[in-house]
Amino acid sequence: MVTLYSSPSTNCSGAFSSYSNSSICFYNYHNYLPISSRKFGSHKISLQINAVRMQDGAVVAPPSKTQDETPLKKLKDGILSKEQKHTFDFDSNKDKSTVSITVVGASGDLAKKKIFPALFALYYEGCLPEHFTIFGYARSKMTDDELRNMVSKTLTCRIDKRENCGEKMEQFLERCFYHSGQYDSQENFAELDKMLKEHEAGRVSNRLFYLSIPPNIFINAVRCASLSASSAHGWTRVIVEKPFGRDSESSAALTGALKQYLKEDQIFRIDHYLGKELVENLSVLRFSNLIFEPLWSRQYIRNVQFIFSEDFGTEGRGGYFDHYGIIRDIMQNHLLQILALFAMETPVSLDAEDIRNEKVKVLRSMRPLQLDDVIVGQYKSHTKGGVNYPGYTDDKTVPKDSLTPTFAAAALFIDNARWDGVPFLMKAGKALHTRSAEIRVQFRHVPGNLYNKNFGSDLDQATNELVIRVQPDEAIYLKINNKVPGLGMRLDRSNLNLLYSARYSKEIPDAYERLLLDAIEGERRLFIRSDELDAAWSLFTPVLKELEHKKIVPESYPYGSRGPIGAHYLAARYKVRWGDLA
Repeated sequence: MVTLYSSPSTNCSGAFSSYSNSSICFYNYHNYLPISSRKFGSHKISLQINAVRMQDGAVVAPPSKTQDETPLKKLKDGILSKEQKHTFDFDSNKDKSTVSITVVGASGDLAKKKIFPALFALYYEGCLPEHFTIFGYARSKMTDDELRNMVSKTLTCRIDKRENCGEKMEQFLERCFYHSGQYDSQENFAELDKMLKEHEAGRVSNRLFYLSIPPNIFINAVRCASLSASSAHGWTRVIVEKPFGRDSESSAALTGALKQYLKEDQIFRIDHYLGKELVENLSVLRFSNLIFEPLWSRQYIRNVQFIFSEDFGTEGRGGYFDHYGIIRDIMQNHLLQILALFAMETPVSLDAEDIRNEKVKVLRSMRPLQLDDVIVGQYKSHTKGGVNYPGYTDDKTVPKDSLTPTFAAAALFIDNARWDGVPFLMKAGKALHTRSAEIRVQFRHVPGNLYNKNFGSDLDQATNELVIRVQPDEAIYLKINNKVPGLGMRLDRSNLNLLYSARYSKEIPDAYERLLLDAIEGERRLFIRSDELDAAWSLFTPVLKELEHKKIVPESYPYGSRGPIGAHYLAARYKVRWGDLA
């Protein structure tokens, strides 16, 4: 039985549902299932149409008293005759929403090489909403067709999925448009707003702005987008690329300026390393496998290493890089974020705020970084195999007397009960012997090991090591000691190896795909919160200022080498050997 009641109350949460000028609800004696809300003119009408849940779990709608009377007719003829008459205007598009994605700085390399290909991959996989539009916005003069031609050159289909690839590309490009404008012009962003509305066609509009522009014009673009092109009825979100300042002061100023126009939950600070498959797998590996979590502490772990290396130099990016250096470019964000995920306590849930709360606790527990625990280097020219590789200061965009480090190594410590005394070593550099990013967990020696004599005097050869290779050739492997088959007792180190390319046929998505999808869905777990950013900068800012104030000269290392010798001495001070050099 369904009965309509009236009372002065205007909400639908009580036992007796009610109606007034702005609220109409239905009540029954079973479980209620709220359906939707409508507007009568300027008044919001909450329409809660209940169904009956039977004992067997089935849900059925209650029968109406008069078969030829629709709920709409009863509302208009019955209730509205007693209350103020309103115009009941159903828009056929009202219950549908659309997502408008604007790539600000669409003519730049990041947009062409990463953002547009990632959006196409999401479209190809069917991950984007039914109604979406992509707009490129930049100062360059360009037509829609010119943008589509530019974007089409960088689009690729999955290696394991190539069905209808050309057709999908055409459909995707038809959704791409372009508007030229200045980043500091509210008028130009108002023009963009008008164009967005034309494509949104009366639907509830949700808008995502990706700022693929230099940080010195972030605020102008955010101000203009917020004041002239934000969504009136749906959500508006802004993805901000690093760098998030150069130190604590500039980062706080940037955050403060952004929050003049946006709320914290509208700001998505992107660190694409957090979208890497193996980084996201960190919490799964640890919290869903019983064999790892009990070992994840100072009791069993001797040291943890976070290693990032590139086998190329600045190659034309020297002007940008010289302003920031390797510590700001890689260590303060990529590696420190991975460290926080690795070392955090078990969160209450997988909710974004719970995870980010635990990461902040780790960062705030870290011991202030000392200059003695930091080694900096800069690559020099080197000839190998008859090929001459230029040094950092040979780059025409770099000052000849630059002291900007292209390599850095650091020893960090977390002063809490779980990690007290365990060295967390970071190493990052350009123009090294290989390209890789990996996490290495070296376990303690086995007490009273019966087989010590088989390893000789070098006990490090007997150390178990868990390696998480983030890139390239994603893999997880555990180094164990094993008997070599035969009549004698000879031991060697073997790998229990999970190589992703061999285990999984599916191609691993690019990090930008995952992060863009999360931003569209409002999932903030892999984005950096402002207090995380503050804690990260407070750790590195003092040592960065000391390096610059004292004009510390970086140690030279040859292009294509393993880095400066000082990094080995730093590790040896804490009785550690870099795992990637073993």
